Amino acid sequence: MLSLITGLVFIGFFAFQTVEEKASLCQILGSPEFPMMSKEGDVMIGGAFSIHSKITSPSLVFTEKPKLYISLSFLSVNLREFRFAQTMIFAIEEINKNSSLLRNVSIGYRIYDNCGSTLSSMRAVMALINGDEWMLGKSCSGQSAVHAIIGESESSSTIVLSQTTGPFKIPVISHSATCECLSSRTEYPSFFRTIASDFYQSRALAQLVKHFGWTWVGAVNSDSDYGNNGMAIFLAAAQEEGVCVEYRERFHRAEPEKLLKVVDVIRKSTARVIVGFLAHVEMNNLLEQLSLHNITGRQFIGVEAWITANSLVTPTSFAVLGGSLGFAVQKANISGMEDFLVKGFWETEFQCKEANQDSMINTTFCKENQDLMELIDYDDDVAELRYSSNIYKAVYAVAYSLHNILKCSNIQGDINIMVVESLKQVNFTIKNGDRVWFDSTGATAARYEVVNWQHGPDGSVQFIPVGYYDASLPPGQRFVLKTEAIVWPGGSKELPVSVCSVSCHPGTHKVLQKGKPVCCYDCMPCAEGEISNTTDSNDCKKCPGEYWSNQNRDACILKNVEFLSFTEFMGKIIVFFTFFGVLLNLIVAALFLIKKDTPLIKANNSELSFLLLFSLTLCFLCSLTFIGQPSEWSCMLRHTAFGITFVLCISCILGKTIVVLMAFKATLPGSNVMKWFGPVQQRLSVLAFTLIQVLICILWLTINPPFPYKNMNHYKEKIILECALGSPVGFWAVLGYIGLLAMLCFVLAFLARKLPDNFNEAKFITFSMLIFCAVWLTFIPAYVSSPGKFTVAVEIFAILASSYGLLFCIFAPKCYIIVIKPELNTKKHLMGKIQSK
Repeated sequence: MLSLITGLVFIGFFAFQTVEEKASLCQILGSPEFPMMSKEGDVMIGGAFSIHSKITSPSLVFTEKPKLYISLSFLSVNLREFRFAQTMIFAIEEINKNSSLLRNVSIGYRIYDNCGSTLSSMRAVMALINGDEWMLGKSCSGQSAVHAIIGESESSSTIVLSQTTGPFKIPVISHSATCECLSSRTEYPSFFRTIASDFYQSRALAQLVKHFGWTWVGAVNSDSDYGNNGMAIFLAAAQEEGVCVEYRERFHRAEPEKLLKVVDVIRKSTARVIVGFLAHVEMNNLLEQLSLHNITGRQFIGVEAWITANSLVTPTSFAVLGGSLGFAVQKANISGMEDFLVKGFWETEFQCKEANQDSMINTTFCKENQDLMELIDYDDDVAELRYSSNIYKAVYAVAYSLHNILKCSNIQGDINIMVVESLKQVNFTIKNGDRVWFDSTGATAARYEVVNWQHGPDGSVQFIPVGYYDASLPPGQRFVLKTEAIVWPGGSKELPVSVCSVSCHPGTHKVLQKGKPVCCYDCMPCAEGEISNTTDSNDCKKCPGEYWSNQNRDACILKNVEFLSFTEFMGKIIVFFTFFGVLLNLIVAALFLIKKDTPLIKANNSELSFLLLFSLTLCFLCSLTFIGQPSEWSCMLRHTAFGITFVLCISCILGKTIVVLMAFKATLPGSNVMKWFGPVQQRLSVLAFTLIQVLICILWLTINPPFPYKNMNHYKEKIILECALGSPVGFWAVLGYIGLLAMLCFVLAFLARKLPDNFNEAKFITFSMLIFCAVWLTFIPAYVSSPGKFTVAVEIFAILASSYGLLFCIFAPKCYIIVIKPELNTKKHLMGKIQSK
């Protein structure tokens, strides 16, 4: 499209009349475009600035010749742009007076006013290229009217300027066109700028927003190359920083209906922070509407294009923009400039006095620019002319490049191309100490001041520096902010909050809300066993195996370790019944020892009875090995002690049962069976049965013994310290062997249950074995299904219950006769029973 516009303008400006065998003439079709300010010199530099921002649009019908754009009034004068033109003249005049730079060569200038319009920019560009002569002669080819162009201020107009001058290799140096799109050396090979690209500013904006914790912002930009490119970079950087954009609106200065829509979106939004990537004109339009609708209290984040613009300071603007933060071009004081802008320019360069009306051109020019005459002695904006140094540097860059060219003895070729190549090599320092050079994209290093809109002591609006950003420094040192010096909207010292959702405190994590940006979420507590120890955690992390989450779910603590201890209530009960059983055994043993010579004790095999009481005592005591924190030795001891002592106990009962049967056989006539199962055989049988269990335990402990184990599977919130079986086969072999002996003893006792009364011990053995087997048969499913320390408790209960069962069933009847019925404990009584039978 720009190429088409360029072509059409070329057609409008030139007519190439080719006549066969005749010399052709090159002339302008229409009126020439005259500069607003100009001065002849050996070398000419062009300038293009938006000195007027509001103009009357002519009728663009094709039935008559289009009229020129006409500025409206003094109110349309852009003071900052006017100062830019003054600064360019100041720099040129200073160079012309410098005897060491461009000696004997004077610089002239042609400054055009593009009136803030792209179409006017095109007219100005064509005038800068061609000059204002009516006719050039026989040929239209030749050098351009200027050797370099300073401008323009806005990126869109600069793009038009650079694309138009590009084919002619005329260098263009902008002081404030920051669009990243201009960094392409392929599309803009002769473009330079004394300001950094928006690539750095846009990313710095995202970092600034993130620095203050604003994750929910609105975004408004100019619908132009400058605004769209800058906002696109900001949005990408904001996404990297975790900042969400509630809305992104854009409008052009010529679209008032879109502007009203933007104002309505801002009014309805929940974001309290607005990033305004706007050109000066669009920001002014937005400010007017926000003031009109009384939309205040928003935190604006601005860009260099408007954050320090004095023209935005009005009696009502501070209510909207007070507290604004943004990046500004660094100040650079240049000696002599302020005096020239306020006084020297009017006296020497802009001579429009009634006494000086010698020529029609001067008189017409002065009348057409009468609105500028009202700016004489106006100096309120001089203090904030941050871009002036950029124009100053641009003019000096052209001067130094020309100076380097003129030093060459052999100058050949297109002077414009030589200027472009020389600009790439310039590296000098201006008088305030700033170094001027261009990088590979034709731009300078990114350095910005962070400024804050504040009220001064006299009530005036001031742009107070509160930090800086320097892209040339290492990443961790680029950003410096003095937060305590910032005044927020409404004069508050308290940092504004702009988030979609409040922060999730430790112990919770973010759960995104369906259909909304990632900054909108709900805070959900972490599950058991999981924690989050940071604010705004995206998820919870599981605690390590031996740890569990605390009540607040923000730290992992060691799990409670559970085992059956001596100090807890259950342990104390078990200890009590253990020692009570031991005490009963000792009482019975003492009673039997005292009455060992009585017929009842003698008739019931006192040796096996004492051995049985001893083994029962061991059975009671082995339950204590199951209490306390499991260790390697206690785990091996508890199962082997349990297995061996119970086999010893059952072996004794089995021996007593066999003795009963043998004694009955011995009473039969001609029987001599007792000599085969006398005391020696009884001891050997008990020893043999016990040794088998000892052998099983030795094999178990050798191959795969029990060991202490932290069971973290049964309970999530605690660790169960228990003894793992090691080899389940070994455990069930020990238990099975005890059961086998018990069943054998039960069967033999059952067979002897109807023997004569004096041998009625078989009945009690039968009953004791019945209880024993019932207890251990019940123990198996209870053992498997009991959780934690209750597994151990069930096993101890089975040991104690079976031990008490054996003690009471076998020894209680005898103790009853010895203590309560001593008259029955006589040989006569026992023999009498036999005779009666």
